[in-house]
Amino acid sequence: MKKRDLLSLRDLSRDDIQGIFALAGRLKREQKRGIAHRLLAGKTLALVFEKPSLRTRASFETGIVQLGGHAVFLGPAEIQLGVRESPADCARSLSRWVDLIVVRTFSQNTLEEIAHYATVPVINGLTDLFHPCQILADCFTLLEHRGKLEGLKIAFIGDGNNMAHTWMQAAEKWSFSFSLACPKGYEPSAEITRVAKENGGRVVVTNDVAEAVRGVDVIYTDVWMSMGQEGEREIRRKAFRGYQVNAEVLALAKRNALVMHCLPAHRGEEITDETLESPHSIVFDQAENRLHAQKAILVWALKGMKGSRVKGRKR
Repeated sequence: MKKRDLLSLRDLSRDDIQGIFALAGRLKREQKRGIAHRLLAGKTLALVFEKPSLRTRASFETGIVQLGGHAVFLGPAEIQLGVRESPADCARSLSRWVDLIVVRTFSQNTLEEIAHYATVPVINGLTDLFHPCQILADCFTLLEHRGKLEGLKIAFIGDGNNMAHTWMQAAEKWSFSFSLACPKGYEPSAEITRVAKENGGRVVVTNDVAEAVRGVDVIYTDVWMSMGQEGEREIRRKAFRGYQVNAEVLALAKRNALVMHCLPAHRGEEITDETLESPHSIVFDQAENRLHAQKAILVWALKGMKGSRVKGRKR
């Protein structure tokens, strides 16, 4: 059976995602009740990270342990992709030792090269283009709070980055509307936007915050400077000055609107401390659900693999 990679949300069918959400919900309930679920007993997960991380690393390492396996972390110093060793050779070697690979890197091309040469499932832990694990956890969190995704109005305020791109792909899967407000010159990929619209995504890109936020159910934001853009700090601070999520912006949304942020947050820049700590915020629910959603993703990735035993016993 063909191996299952998750390089972007387009690798998942609607049924795949519904199955991941159902399993994430079950695993979360069991974890809260202290019920072990060793569905991947004896499996090894390699974490290949060119970018630093708190949530991605901690949630995947904790998740594979809770599933009965273990993780091997390989940071920039150990691998030096493209310098010390090619992504292809790294993938072929790791495939002889481990059962799954999570890659957190800058270039989507590096991720795709690893996936092409790996004979085990490869999961996107973040690239400059997409962040599917984060958005799956976010959608799972919205289901917990709203009971549905269909019909919601979601606004993203900030850079047209990997988060915005992945939300556009999510809009292809469900009939919610997605509006992005960003400064001129910081729009998302025109190609990703075009494809999302052609595939039925109700996507709007604007430079007007009020237009994007008025009457929405969810306001989402992210840092103004992603990793690797630190040299643009002052330029971006000036460009994004009017794109902060604060009390005035929140007042334009529905009265019970939710505020989301993928973290880490630069309080006082893209979001005020008051808004992040308000009753509207579900930011730390999102962070918690990275664990449960990613455990379900790991099980999904191996479930279709020949010889994978994912029917672990409860203890």
